[in-house]
This record gives sequence, C-alpha cells and structure tokens, in this order.
Amino acid sequence: MTSLRSTAVAILTATLAVATVPSAFAQAEQQKLVDAADASFSNFMRDPDMTWLQQNVGRAKGVLIAPELLKAGFIFGGSGGRAVLVARDAKSGKWVGPAFYAMSTASVGFQAGVSISENITLVMTEKGMNSLLAPSFKVGGDASVAVGPIGAGAKSDIVADLIAFSRSKGVYGGLNLDGTIVNTSDDWNQAYYGKPVLSTDILVRMNAHQAGSDKLLADIARAAGTK
Repeated sequence: MTSLRSTAVAILTATLAVATVPSAFAQAEQQKLVDAADASFSNFMRDPDMTWLQQNVGRAKGVLIAPELLKAGFIFGGSGGRAVLVARDAKSGKWVGPAFYAMSTASVGFQAGVSISENITLVMTEKGMNSLLAPSFKVGGDASVAVGPIGAGAKSDIVADLIAFSRSKGVYGGLNLDGTIVNTSDDWNQAYYGKPVLSTDILVRMNAHQAGSDKLLADIARAAGTK
C-alpha cells in the first residue's frame, strides 16, 4: 500500500510539474520585457539630455515603455516592438501594472538602414490614458503626440496627450510615433498574470498583480516623487 501511495504521489508531482512548464516559460518571456523596460527607464533617468522627462514624469498619468522599437526599410519602412504601460492611480497615487502592448507603424519615404530605439512615452491626459485602455488606437489620431524636449534648455510649455522620448543608434537618429498603431496584448497579459485580464483590469480595477513588476513600479514611483 505504501509503495502504491508513493507511486501515485510521484506521478501526480510529475504531472503537475509538466503542466506548469508552458506557463512558466510564457511568463518568463513577459518578465524579460518587464526587466528590459525597467532598464530602459533607468537609462532615461540617468541621461543628462532627458532633463524635461526627469522633471515631469511625476505629472504623468501613465508611462509607456518600449525597450526596443525596430525601424528598418528602404523607401518603404516601418517600425514595431512590444511595450509595457504602468499607470498612476488618481486617488492613492500608487503606480500599478504593467499591461502589455504591441506597437507597429508603416511609412513611405526616402529612408534606408536599420535603427533600434528605446522609447518612453508619458501619458499626460485622461484622453491619452483612455486611448491606451482601448483595444487599439492610432497615435496622433485618437490622441495627440509630441516629441519630447531634449537637452537642458528644452522648452517647458509643451502640451499634448502623449509626449514621446527616444534614444537610438542608427541612421534615423530618433523615432516619430505619429501614426503608430498601439494594440493591447491580451495573450501576454494572461500569460503574465496567469488568468484572462484586460488592461482595464490591471490599470483601473487593479485586480491583477505580479511580484516580478515590483522593481519597475518602485523605480517609477521614486522618479515621480511618489515614494
């Protein structure tokens, strides 16, 4: 009897271990993006040319971070990548998230080469945040976007729903997000949180949390002066 019980326990343990492998693997992919987003955020916070961003992140209602946006093409080009969005709760001031997104755009013009940019977009208005909570929206169409001021003497009176900053190496020397399509990644949200959740569940209702995002949230809260 003891032998049979031991065998049954061993089989059950092995079954559970196998069953959790795909979930753990999927979550690792999302965690890698969260960690990369945290590294990108730290890069921007240390960059002496990003003074405006550093001084105004505390005014933002949300922060969209894309650690790697790839832009490539010859005449016909485009860009794309994955991003995470964190939001500040209006009542408590607590930063929550992240929710996962995919970004893509197509362009036509005289261009050649490849560039990889890391991008941070400050969400400055309710309109901008509501646009991001929709399943899909077009930057510059549904919400206005402005290129973030660069340098110590950058003007401070810029007004837009979204203010985008990029750091890049390559022939483009920057990345204009106007016309970019931003889609929620519900499959990535589900993989990361282990249950079906929408961006509104994560960022508005705040009923999903993953400990792997704590460092990112803490770093943004510290930079925003809310911790």
